[in-house]
Order: sequence, then structure tokens, then C-alpha cells
Amino acid sequence: MRYFFHIAYQGTQYRGWQWQQQTSQTIQQFVEAGLNELIKAKVSLTACGRTDAEVHASQFFFHIDIEQELPQNLVFILNKLWPSDICLYDIIPVHDTANARFDAIERTYKYYIHRSINPFKKDCSSLYEELNLDRGKIEKALSILPQYDDFRAFCKQPEKHRTTICDIKSVTLQTDNFDQIFNFEFKANRYLRGMIRILVFRLLKVGSSELSLDEFENYLISKRSTEAVQLAYPQGLYLTKVRYPYLDLPSRHIKP
Repeated sequence: MRYFFHIAYQGTQYRGWQWQQQTSQTIQQFVEAGLNELIKAKVSLTACGRTDAEVHASQFFFHIDIEQELPQNLVFILNKLWPSDICLYDIIPVHDTANARFDAIERTYKYYIHRSINPFKKDCSSLYEELNLDRGKIEKALSILPQYDDFRAFCKQPEKHRTTICDIKSVTLQTDNFDQIFNFEFKANRYLRGMIRILVFRLLKVGSSELSLDEFENYLISKRSTEAVQLAYPQGLYLTKVRYPYLDLPSRHIKP
């Protein structure tokens, strides 16, 4: 039987989602360890994607195949076994060909910025205190993005992708009345490695007049980067929703 596991995690203490040989501090390794202990067999899981070190997910799915009947209180047990910054919301039986990675039709990411130092935001929002940002310029750059579909110039390792085509469905920016808090939201069918953080970094350069709108758009036109790729800080980034044709659960995301 195939099951989707609906989880969330705060990524601050981890080297990302994906299992790595050189470290035991990844979310996948803790998740698998808890499952292996309960099921008494090594599980093979397929995730909806991956997140970088210190990046968070308020909605994340993976699927596994399990032959034996699951304990009725498995959600409760796993939440006791897993670290407190990883939690399980639901276990959902699905058809045998359902795929947590390839069946996703839309993924939503949010990126949070605060512009004055705040000890309560240090692990859940990115501090850009030194930048003088022009919201209007950033919004003009955002409006350009849905006009293009090849984001090769906004990828950390484009050669590792079969294609760099992405369908960005919407991009929005919200700020407070004093432009001290910036909240970005991106909706697309898929993303490339480092794509959101590269986008945000360059959007901030546009907002601080270090990069012109024409230069920003030229990345999309030329499909290449003219300098070493730089990324925005990781702690402001959240995967907040993953949608499937057969599964559309509300996000439990709470603004930091």
C-alpha cells in the first residue's frame, strides 16, 4: 500500500532535507530513522522536493510503500520519536502509482525579510538591515518573471537539471506600512536548485539600485549569468504548499 506523509519542519538545525553521507544532520535521515524503528524494515521514501540547509517547510510530502497494516496511533508515535522541529500532520492512503515528486502540479514558496534587527526573527526571517530598498523597482522586476519560462540563469547547477523550464504562475510582494518587512510569494509548477534564493538576491539588488531592470531581464533573455551565482540567506525561505491533482490540503503556514 502506498501512503503520502504530510509533514512540516523548521530547518534551522539541519543541512537540508536530502540524505547526505557526510552528515547525519538532515531531515530525511531523522524521518527515515523513526520509520525504520517502527516498521522494523528499511523504508525507501520519495519526497516532493528538497530544501537547502536552514530552509523550512510548513507543508511537505513524501510517499512510501508499506505492506503491513499501520498502527492506528502512528502519527502520535512518530511525533514522539522525531525531533520537536519535525512534525507529522497526516498519513494519507493513495493509489499505487501516486508520486509525491512527479505528480505535484504547483509548489508555493514564501520568503521573509526584516530590515531592523529582531532577536525573535533571526531563525525564521532574513535580516537585510543595510539595504535601502525601493519597493516599486522590486515590483516591476517581479512583473517580468511570468513572461519567461527558462530560468537557467537563476539556477545554482543548471547542468544537473534535465530542463530549466519552469512555469511561474504568480509572484507577489507584501510589505508593512514602513517597508521594514518584505514578504515574497512564488507559485510555480517546479523550481531549479537555488532558484528562489538567487531570484530574491537579484531582486534585492534591483531594489537597492545595484542592478537595473534591463540587467535583471537580460538574465532571462540570455539564459546565462554573467557572474558567480549568489544566494539570499536561507532562513527566510519556506516551502508552504504543495498541490496535487488528487490532493489539495490547506497549508498550516504561520507568518514568522
